Amino acid sequence: MSFLARPSVAALAARTMQRLTALAGRRTTGPGSTAGRLARLPEYPRSTRELTVPTSVAPAPVTVYAPLAETPDPPVHVNFHGGGYVMSMPEIDDALCRLLAVEAGVVVVNVKYAVAPRFPFPGPPRQAYEVVRWVAEHGAAHGWDGARLTVGGQSAGGGLAAAVARLALEEGGPSIALQVLHYPPLDLATGARDKRSAIARPILRPWMADVFDSSYVPDPALRADRLVSPAHPSDTADLTGIAPALVITAAHDLLRAEGVRYAERLAAAGALREHHDVPGVDHGYDGDEENEEQARASYALIARHVRQATPGD
Repeated sequence: MSFLARPSVAALAARTMQRLTALAGRRTTGPGSTAGRLARLPEYPRSTRELTVPTSVAPAPVTVYAPLAETPDPPVHVNFHGGGYVMSMPEIDDALCRLLAVEAGVVVVNVKYAVAPRFPFPGPPRQAYEVVRWVAEHGAAHGWDGARLTVGGQSAGGGLAAAVARLALEEGGPSIALQVLHYPPLDLATGARDKRSAIARPILRPWMADVFDSSYVPDPALRADRLVSPAHPSDTADLTGIAPALVITAAHDLLRAEGVRYAERLAAAGALREHHDVPGVDHGYDGDEENEEQARASYALIARHVRQATPGD
């Protein structure tokens, strides 16, 4: 075990990363600043309001993005951001949320979910599921159609979206028309040092996995849980009836292989709408200005699938 993989050390490192990220977000300029993130894809307007969703884990603040067209009772998409289950950065998905609201014609609920080390597993997936269930049950009171519901996320958010879909299958709802898994971590039971990338130095490094994984799931025995590692061979449950999925992987991503494995598993269960592999890019590519063309294409693909999954009457 590396030094950073010790839960107490990982938690300290995670809290340091959280403080540094918060400081960077307060900058007024630059791609890492909140202002820089909100400036992406400026052609998509931002019309939002804030809500807080009660859950058994902790209250979950959410930002609700309104669709451009004023249609009665639009569908709703619940989004979970990335950040290794440690970084609380819902604003990094602002451009995606704005685009989906316009192009897919949905209300987007962007969730600021509880993160480790304060809230380790199983808190975040349980909270994520309860948020989605609340969104489905309270649509009429807030102006959306909770019966036309999709979920999705990028990186760790994709892992949470997969867990939400699994819990919805196991607990009898809510009905989810689509799960969008964008370069998700789906196998924490396999260490990062045993994963391979197509390039020599991928963005995700083993030390990052030590911090993130040991903060999120301090007990290694729990990392094979189906809500953490549905792509690990130990999870053999029948997934028939799980929400249909769009799986997007990045060709150079250290997590690509587990995304491919899960896509194949979903296909075997009749639940794969599409697996799209983005060529020539690494994990988190859509946050890099150099990859704006690929990001736009992936976001457009997500919007198309969300729209197709939530047709009107």
